[in-house]
Formats: sequence, structure tokens, C-alpha cells
Amino acid sequence: MVQVNIQVNGRQVGREVEDRTLLVEFLRREAGLTGTHVGCDTTQCGACTVHLDGAAVKSCTVLAAQADGGSVRTVEDLERDGRLSAVQQAFVQCHGLQCGFCTPGMIMAIEYFLRERPAALDDETIHTALEGNICRCTGYVNIIEAVRHAARALYPEVAA
Repeated sequence: MVQVNIQVNGRQVGREVEDRTLLVEFLRREAGLTGTHVGCDTTQCGACTVHLDGAAVKSCTVLAAQADGGSVRTVEDLERDGRLSAVQQAFVQCHGLQCGFCTPGMIMAIEYFLRERPAALDDETIHTALEGNICRCTGYVNIIEAVRHAARALYPEVAA
């Protein structure tokens, strides 16, 4: 057993967990945040993507103990005052989701991508940004349009 203390969405969560506890399990079981999904446990699908100390990571491949002392942001932390983030709004407006299982991980990956590369709106760059996230329901057309839509909303001077 190991004591783990992680700031999750701005609040401190401290628990004693087994050494092998994955960050995704910690978030779901110990922090009670079920927006981060477990899709594969092999870093293939990206449904578990969160931000750890500002970087997008697949939480099924990070031990909770590795995140000890760190800061995690999940999809539950994106909306403010009842308003969805620009990326969340774009997914709704562009019909970028179907079953919704992969959506939280996609949104977290895109939030990170647009923060790092706001001017990258060409297909190749967007495809590269999304290559670690798998959607089994769509052909990605609406997801890619959602990325463009969010970029235009967040950075109108760049995306013009």
C-alpha cells in the first residue's frame, strides 16, 4: 500500500491505495469521477485521457503513485458556471459524438492540442493530434470539424 495525494480538479484527494493502482482507477474509485473511461487498459483507445501537470496523458498507463503530488484535470472540470468549454460546445454543435464513450478522452486530448497548437487547423495536424484516440462509432469527419470549430471559437484571430 502507498499513500497518494493528488490535486484533482482543484481539490486535494489523498488515499492509501495498492502500489499497482492505475491513475484511471484512482480517479474513478477514490475521487468518484467517472467521466474518465476505461476502454482498453493498453494505451490504444485514449478514452482515459486526462491532463496530468498540464500534459495530456492516458491515465490507464500511469500509476496513481506516479501522479502523487501532481495535479490532474478531468473532463468534469471543463465546464464553468454551467457553460461547457469551447471544445465541448463544438462537439455538440458539430455532432462530434455518437455513443459518447470515447468523447471525454477525445475532448481532453483536443483541449491540450488546441492549447499547444492553436493555429494548426489542417487535416494532417488534426489527424496526428487525434491518432491516440479511437472512436468506434464515427468516421471522424464531425470530430475533425469540431476541432476546427473549437479553434475558431477560441482563437478567432488565428483561425480567420
